[in-house]
Amino acid sequence: MHGLRWFGGPMAALLGLVWSGGALAGATLDGVKSRGVVTCAANTGLAGFGMPDQQGNYKGLDADTCRAVAAAVFGDAKKVKFIPTTTQQRFTVLQSGEADILTRNTTWTALRDTEQGLNFAPVTYYDGQGFMVAKKTGIKSAKELDGATICVQPGTTTELNLADYFRTNHMTFKPLVVEKLAEVENAFFSGRCDAYTTDRSGLAATRAGKASNPDDYVILPEIISKEPLAPAVRHGDDEWFDIVKWTVFAMIGAEEKGITSANVDEALKSDDPDVKRMLGVTPGIGKALHLDEKWAYNIIKQVGNYGEVFERNVGSNTPLKLDRGINALWTKGGLMYAMPFR
Repeated sequence: MHGLRWFGGPMAALLGLVWSGGALAGATLDGVKSRGVVTCAANTGLAGFGMPDQQGNYKGLDADTCRAVAAAVFGDAKKVKFIPTTTQQRFTVLQSGEADILTRNTTWTALRDTEQGLNFAPVTYYDGQGFMVAKKTGIKSAKELDGATICVQPGTTTELNLADYFRTNHMTFKPLVVEKLAEVENAFFSGRCDAYTTDRSGLAATRAGKASNPDDYVILPEIISKEPLAPAVRHGDDEWFDIVKWTVFAMIGAEEKGITSANVDEALKSDDPDVKRMLGVTPGIGKALHLDEKWAYNIIKQVGNYGEVFERNVGSNTPLKLDRGINALWTKGGLMYAMPFR
C-alpha cells in the first residue's frame, strides 16, 4: 500500500494530519526538532547554488537557503544535513519524507505544484533556459542549432522546453540525455554534443567551474523559457510551509530595509515598526510561526540578507559573475519583493 490518506470531516479538521507516501504531514517541525537538523535535498554539485567543497561542506545560494531555515528553527544555521539528489531523485526524496525541503535549483510549475504535491516557497532565483556552445563552432544564435546534438538532463523542464523550442521554430535536434550532472557536463566538454542546454545560471556555473578554459565557451543570447527556481516542501503541512516561506521573505525583507549580517545588532535599536516586528523586538510573528521571536534575526545574523547571499555565491565577484538583473529588489527594477511583516 502506497499510504493512507484521511479526508474531510471534523476529525480531519481536528487532527490536521495527513499520511501520504510515508511522511506524516503536519508534523514536520516536530520531526525536525527531534532529529536536530533540517534535511535538504540538494544538487549533486552545481557551482554557486549547491556544491560540496573539498571538506564536503555544501556552498551556494540553495545551500544557504537551507541554512537560513535551520537558523530560523534552531537559532543555528549549522544544523543542516544535505542529501545529494539527481534531477529524477529529488522529488521522491522529498515526497518520501527523507528530506524536509527541496533546495535544489527546481522550477516552480503548475503540475509540480498540483499533481506532484509540492508547495513552493518564494522564488530565490528567477532564471531562464539557454544554450552553451564551444566558441570555435562560430555559432552565434540558438536558431543556428538545426540538426544539432544537444546535451540535456532527463526529468527536467529543460528537456520539455528544448522539444517545444525546436518544434516551434521548425527545427530538428538529436538529444543526448544524461541523468547525472557531472556526466552530462563531461559529455558536452568532450564534444559528444554540439550544445548543452539548462538554466542560464547553470550554464554559467558549468562554464566557470568545469571548463578547462571558460573563455572557450559562449552562452547564446536566447532565453527560451521562464525558470522560477524556488525551495519546495510537501503538500499538507502548512506550519512547515509557512516557516520555509517566511524564511525567504525574511532574507528579502532584510535587504529591503538595509539590514545586513554586519548591522543587524544595531538594527535592533531601530524605531521602524516593520524592522521591530521582523527582528522580534515587537513580538508576535515568531509565535505565529511557532518559532523563537529572534527567528529572523538569527537568519540575518548567521546567513545574511538576500543580497548578501546572492553576491557571496553567484554575484559579480564570484566565478559565475551573475548580475542581479530581475533578481534585484523591486525598488531597483527587479522582482524580489517581501510580503509585509505585520
